Amino acid sequence: MKLVFASNNAHKLCEVRAMMPAGIEVQSLHEIGFEHEIDETGTTLAENSKIKAETIVEWLKTNHKWATVDGVFADDTGLEIDALGGQPGVYSARWAGSAEANRKKALRELEGKDNRNCHFKTVITLITNNLTTQVEGVVRGWIATEEYGEGGFGYDPVFIPEGYDKTFGELPAEVKNSVSHRARAIANLVEVLKMYDY
Repeated sequence: MKLVFASNNAHKLCEVRAMMPAGIEVQSLHEIGFEHEIDETGTTLAENSKIKAETIVEWLKTNHKWATVDGVFADDTGLEIDALGGQPGVYSARWAGSAEANRKKALRELEGKDNRNCHFKTVITLITNNLTTQVEGVVRGWIATEEYGEGGFGYDPVFIPEGYDKTFGELPAEVKNSVSHRARAIANLVEVLKMYDY
């Protein structure tokens, strides 16, 4: 089965490929020749995920490439911090501009606050010829008081998942990929894909 992942984020692509079972080939937007930005105009993770998937499906159809793949999936992920009323949520990637600025803003906003609880949520939209479906994955945890670790990306150096005392930035990739929000969403996606006997 050949699927297009509607992302050019090298970190995400690497994670997703590592999580997919044998028999499923995942192509990036760059590999199919799509080099444009997709406007994420939705107000929820589910809306943005759907917008990205639908945009790529339409592009594939317009360029007569839809028949060369079995489907498209896209994700949108947000960090929701309890003490900040669920911020940054759908704006997580662009909250303060860059990944580093986003982490610094999270730490700054939580200074002096006892409640550092939060959760990551990923919503994936899958579109094939026969089906449009959405699945999600959530991992709860809390924001550290400073950055730890060089691994991962985004908020990983400040996010400590439930059941661990290290950030995603410190944990080995195989551990993160077994418990993360994206891992849980991908696991749910794979259950849907099993209907296709890949």
